[in-house]
Amino acid sequence: MYAVFQTGGKQFRAEPGARLRVPTLGAEEGDTVSFEEVLLASDGSVVSIGQPTLDGASVTAEVLCHGKDKKIVVFKRKRRKGYRKKQGHRQKFTEIRIAEIKV
Repeated sequence: MYAVFQTGGKQFRAEPGARLRVPTLGAEEGDTVSFEEVLLASDGSVVSIGQPTLDGASVTAEVLCHGKDKKIVVFKRKRRKGYRKKQGHRQKFTEIRIAEIKV
């Protein structure tokens, strides 16, 4: 059984027991969160596709921890002008464990 849900402008494939890193959520560690925007769900034999979402479907997950991803470096330069700019970015994330998928 699996489902595809949307959060933070991105789509994720969820299976019960799977650990995912989603864009940061406003929930504390140990809390339970529910994602209502389920785009696709399958029970192994039948695949249900929403237009755009499935009515009554949800994915329930437990918040494990919050953190920051690896640093990426953004470097801008203009030739012959002496313009150089170096900037780093670390994206914040929330790690969750999928508990249940309701279709």
